[in-house]
Amino acid sequence: MRRSDIQYQDCVKILKEELLPAMGCTEPIAVAYCAAVARKTLGEAPDRVVVEASGNIIKNVKSVIVPNTGHLRGIPAAAAAGIMAGNPDKQLEVIAQVSETQQGDIRTFMEAVPIQVDIASSPLIFDIIITVYSGQAYAKVRIANHHTNIVLIEKNGQVLQSSEIKDDSESDLTDRSFLSVELIYGFADTVDIEDVRQVLDMQIDYNMAISEEGLKNDYGANIGTVLLKSGRDVMEHGGEPALRLKARAMAAAGSDARMNGCGLPVIINSGSGNQGITASVPVIVYARAMDVSREKLYRALVLSNLLGIHQKTPIGRLSAYCGAVNAGAAAGCGIAYLKGADLDGIIHTLVNALAIASGVVCDGAKASCAGKIALAVDNGILGYEMYLEGQQFVGGDGIVKKGVENMIASVGRLGHDGMAETDREILRIMISD
Repeated sequence: MRRSDIQYQDCVKILKEELLPAMGCTEPIAVAYCAAVARKTLGEAPDRVVVEASGNIIKNVKSVIVPNTGHLRGIPAAAAAGIMAGNPDKQLEVIAQVSETQQGDIRTFMEAVPIQVDIASSPLIFDIIITVYSGQAYAKVRIANHHTNIVLIEKNGQVLQSSEIKDDSESDLTDRSFLSVELIYGFADTVDIEDVRQVLDMQIDYNMAISEEGLKNDYGANIGTVLLKSGRDVMEHGGEPALRLKARAMAAAGSDARMNGCGLPVIINSGSGNQGITASVPVIVYARAMDVSREKLYRALVLSNLLGIHQKTPIGRLSAYCGAVNAGAAAGCGIAYLKGADLDGIIHTLVNALAIASGVVCDGAKASCAGKIALAVDNGILGYEMYLEGQQFVGGDGIVKKGVENMIASVGRLGHDGMAETDREILRIMISD
């Protein structure tokens, strides 16, 4: 693929659109960002706040700790953090710099100011509307379809910014419909590294740092630490089993830290820090153990990241389908690339991994995400090991379709359409306590 090709340029654009820095779980951070913009628009601290959010936003914010808030959870905490300590210019790093005094201000604000949370009436899967009031004055901000997409800013009846919303499509982002496994493989194999070096260096530095932090300290269910302790014998003997275990453990540890209040940033993928960690950390762990060149690692990460995006596009940002499954399958392909797999090997790795684990449900952001990530990474690697042994799942095996693009479309249909009612039932279960 030539650098001058439109598809080459679009692949670079997609990576830069999707591989963004964020801290904490991205849904509460999006709430904080929306609230920070609303506060700035109002021009003063509000005396009343109303948050309207789609079910999937509520699901992903309910149980996760909001970073830099003193271990507060939920939508009111995220909104209060954005209002009292947020810097809207930082977008998904909106509450990256919060002082101890500001943490106290957040708590005081939550105790003194009513924060009403309602389910949004719109049909959008991703929808956040925050209205802040001061007496008779108000400001309203709406974010829809993805985490930084502000579609409305309104103050005292005057519309300051507005964008049309037709459906769940992300019309402001580069079209992803041209992506295919074959094209992604070709791009990863030929891309000028200088076009992607900066964003990938950030992904390597940020995502490995939070993974290491997750292993060092007590976060959530400590899945990474549990895996390493339970596999102590495996680690002592070294070799491939130990490397595989370490890849799973470090990816899980990054998620545990992120879901449970760690203030370190991550580079996200498809709007998700967990997917960003899953698509990158196992590949980096393998690359370092194999002592491959930095260039080889970059190309493997390009492959893994774009395959994760390609799989997630038909599913959507938020659904009842656990995106770690897609990211784990993509990581398996990145590892396969490091080991010299050709296009055929990549295709079979992806299909095998998706056939094994598709259907794992997303029941919101919380500690158990780390366990699902460990599972997904293991399945991704197993998909490649099956290929090496001449084993594969074929069209007709459950939802497996002949041809990798048909398989991706099949999984997309499952995640977007087939699990829609599952998504609603999960939400009903979560809010019934």
